[in-house]
Amino acid sequence: MAGLEGTVSMNRRSKGQVPQLGRVISSAVPFGTAIGLLLVWEVGVRLFQVPSYIAPAPSDVGQVMGEEWPLLMRNFWPTFLESVLGFVFGNSAAILIAVAFVHSRTVEKAFFPIAVFINTIPILAIAPILVLIFGAGLTAKVVIAALICFFPTLVNMVRGLQAVSPQTFELARILSASNAEIFWKIRLPSSLPFLFSALKIAATTCVIGAIVGEWVGADIGLGALIIDSTFNFRSSLLYATVFLSSGLSVMLFAMVITAEKLIVRW
Repeated sequence: MAGLEGTVSMNRRSKGQVPQLGRVISSAVPFGTAIGLLLVWEVGVRLFQVPSYIAPAPSDVGQVMGEEWPLLMRNFWPTFLESVLGFVFGNSAAILIAVAFVHSRTVEKAFFPIAVFINTIPILAIAPILVLIFGAGLTAKVVIAALICFFPTLVNMVRGLQAVSPQTFELARILSASNAEIFWKIRLPSSLPFLFSALKIAATTCVIGAIVGEWVGADIGLGALIIDSTFNFRSSLLYATVFLSSGLSVMLFAMVITAEKLIVRW
């Protein structure tokens, strides 16, 4: 009997270890793939003797990143601030306008085509106009980052707020629910998966918007450093700056995923 209980206990422990091992393996796969790609890049550059001004080896990029870390951080924080502010303002405006669209078909018909028209303008074309209007300071970069985040969140939020079954609305009316109760207890929870899908997109595009704004008019920031290192043929510094900007996008993306896991528990 004691032997049977021991066998059952061992089986339970082994079953608990299998999912844990699977999670470790699934987490290690992306890192292993990234390391493998870097090794292929390193070997390819060395083997084919690619000029460093075209494609420096990852080891050279890492060395420059260590040597120029103060310079990179001095340009990282302005881009980080512009990206976060653009993310917050752009998505907040999109959410508020989506709520107005859902509660008023007239407002949606009047202003949704305007939002579509603004979204069709390439960000590289509208960025110089915004720099002329707001100047070369922080405001123009934040507006550009907000604009590039705005439309995907608007479309997804409207879709999410409308993604409530007619039966649910009918039940709410039978229970004499007010419009505010319907919004907070039915519409908003149903829209959260749609919203976070859009926020994941915005987490990466807001960095693009900030960098584009810095290309047009800035003397500091990752975008300005990309332009400076390109014209001065500092390719290792250019690649290091690009990697750092990608790291910023990944960090914001991970923050959105964490918030989604905490808020959308179902």
